[in-house]
Order: sequence, then structure tokens, then C-alpha cells
Amino acid sequence: MLRDQQVLTLDSASSSSSAPDLTLSEKLTSGSSNCVSESLQVAWSEKGGQVKAPVNCYSKKNKVCSGSGSPAIESWGSEMEDADQNGEVNTSELIGGIGRELTISCLLRLPRSYYYDVASVNRSFYSLVRSGELYRLRREARIVEQMIYCSCNVLEWDGFDPCRQRWFSITSMPAIECFTLADKESLAVGTNILVFGRRVEAHVVLRYSLLTNSWTTGEMMNTPRCLFGSASFGEKAIVAGGIGENGTLNSAELYDSEMQTWTTLPNMNRARQMCSGFFMDGKFYVIGGKAEKHNEILSCAEEFDLENGTWRLIPDMAQGLNGGSGAPPLVAVVNNELYAADYASKEVKKYDKENNAWITLGSLPGRYTSVHGWGLAFRSCGDMLIVIGGISVGGSGVIEICSWVPNNGLPDWKIIGTHHSGSFVYNCAVMSC
Repeated sequence: MLRDQQVLTLDSASSSSSAPDLTLSEKLTSGSSNCVSESLQVAWSEKGGQVKAPVNCYSKKNKVCSGSGSPAIESWGSEMEDADQNGEVNTSELIGGIGRELTISCLLRLPRSYYYDVASVNRSFYSLVRSGELYRLRREARIVEQMIYCSCNVLEWDGFDPCRQRWFSITSMPAIECFTLADKESLAVGTNILVFGRRVEAHVVLRYSLLTNSWTTGEMMNTPRCLFGSASFGEKAIVAGGIGENGTLNSAELYDSEMQTWTTLPNMNRARQMCSGFFMDGKFYVIGGKAEKHNEILSCAEEFDLENGTWRLIPDMAQGLNGGSGAPPLVAVVNNELYAADYASKEVKKYDKENNAWITLGSLPGRYTSVHGWGLAFRSCGDMLIVIGGISVGGSGVIEICSWVPNNGLPDWKIIGTHHSGSFVYNCAVMSC
């Protein structure tokens, strides 16, 4: 059963940068040091601590002083050498004043966009951030933030922090031919992004790690496929349907990002491809798509109960959405309510659970490049619906992110991010951790 999640917010000016690799710098800048220190003071205060003086993020041994060649830097370097030689890092005392347990408790409440700064403080912080322990503890404490990742140029991905309204880039994907010449699916799960493609002779999976800012080969599904429906919750994800080696599939699989394993689930009632997936009310749904025979467009959906391991067919749940001639249904869930972007009428709709029907709420942002829904992204991000689309300006592409918090009124879309890139969204994923 999915648990309620708390979303952190942070106001900040818009900026753009690259996501640094998690390698230790020789010296932490005073700006980053102050930022992290002040944020930890606030977090400690919220925890109930009394802040009588600035919290020292470093032990006396590692206190950062101005100027090059300082004893602090030499001591820090010596500690890192010792850690490397011993093959392990001591994180028993991260902030000398409050100890390891309260240090981690404070870091859990620090916006994770600051974790790269935290990793630069010393070897202990670096080890803690890169280990993934903070993200696991955040999940247990129900502390979640969203980051938006989209690919608008072949092999290139850009990230967007909606809290700070800040763009950043991540390392490029390896130049594998199938990712440059064919469509690919993507999925954010845990602290990873999975990208699925198909070579002439076989399928291929690439895995991006937030912890290392790097791409590696991912684990293959038990039944490799493309054009499937998928969705994630925490460190788990489900894929269903799609096209396999022998045609359209009715099989489904569960992925565990921490174990990097695939588990085969019971089969759906109907085989389908070019479908969409989502989680709602603690259950997984797959909706729309095409059947194997005669290119039949499916108006039904299926609901998977994770506790009982059973599928339930829902007739006509996709009725009134776009047909099978374009992209799979563009759907997103906010606060356990299902919404859809109708790319033909350029309207946003809400699903009426009681009557199994779709209600038109208003218009989508309408000026973006789209080919029957391809090139347009529609996602949930915390309590927001977001639309990501591209436009051409002066011969170059611009990507815009529009957001709206659903309420009882008409959709009121606000542009929260603009970035010079391609004008076509090939892939998009929202990472929650």
C-alpha cells in the first residue's frame, strides 16, 4: 500500500548549472559551507534543538579556514588518504557538536539539491551521500522531493528542480546506435532512471544513477519488451504489456531498484501495447493501447492489486481519450486523482471514479510542438500537474515547463521553467526521492 508522502519546498531564484560528479573537491567554498551550515541549523531547530551559536559542520580537525595550504586542508587530505588506504570511511561523527544520529536527522530535512554541497564537506559526508543511505531514510520518514528529467536532444538529458526552479544537466548517455535512431522508453525509480531500447539483435537497458551521475548497463527484464505501460512508487516499479519477441504481451514485471532485480507478476486479462501505466489508491493500472489482433484499439483498463496479486478488468475506462493512432494515453495522478491530456482537443480531463467517465476541465497550454501526442510530456510532480513541450524560436528550440495545482477552478497554467534545447520532448521522467 502506498503511503502518504511529504513534499519539501524551497524558494530560490532560477539558475542553470551542471550536476557535478560526486568527487571530492580540494576545498569547500565558503558560500556552500555557509549554505549547508545555515540549512542544518534550521533543520536542527525544527527538530527541537536549541541553536545558541552557528552549527560547525566540521570537527575541529577538519575546520575549513581561508587561504590555500591551511592545516585544515592538509588534515582533511590526510584523513581521506587514511580512509582510502583502510578501504572504509568512518561516519560515526559527522558534526562534532550533535553526533551522527542528529546529523543524519538534520540532513534528511535538507533539500536534496544541496547534497552535492554536503558531499564536498569531507570524506564522511561524501561517503554518506554516495551510499544512498540518506535516500532510504528519507523514504522511511516519508520525506519526498521531485526532480524532473527530460531528453530533448538525442543522448542528452536535462534536469529541473521545481522547488528552486533551477535547470541542471547530467552526463550524456553512451552513444549506442539504437538510442540514436529509434524510440525508447524511460522510467524513474528510486534514485535511478532506466532507459529501454532495442538493437537489431536484442534489447538493451541503460541505468542512470543519481548517486554517481553516471550511466551503466541495467538489468534486462525477464521478458524484454518495448512500447509498454509503466509507473513507479518509491524504489519499486511495474511494467506491463508491450511488444516482445513473439508479439503483443499480456505479461507484467516488478522491478526493485535497490536489488536491481525483475520479478514476473501474474498475467493481465488482455494483451496490449502502446499503453500507459500509473499508480492510484495503492494499486497499479494499465490503460488504453492496442490489442494484438487487427490493431484493435482498447478502451478498457486493468487494475492490479499488489496485496492479492490479481488483475481486474475495467471496461471503457479509456473511453473518450485519444485513440491508438497517436501516442499512448497521456495520464498523470495527483493526490490519487487521475488526469489526462487530450492532445487532439488540447484539453485536460479528470477521471470520475464513481461514474467511470472523463470530465473536461479546460485547456492545455496549446503552442507546443506535438505529432499526435509524441513530443509532449504530461506528468505529475508532487501536487502539480506539469506539461513539458517545445517551441521553435529564431531557428532554435526552447523547452517550457508549465504547472498547475488542480483545484475546483479552470486550469491556470504557469510557466515555471524555460530552457534552450531541442523543441521535441523524446523522453521525460519524474524522480521522487
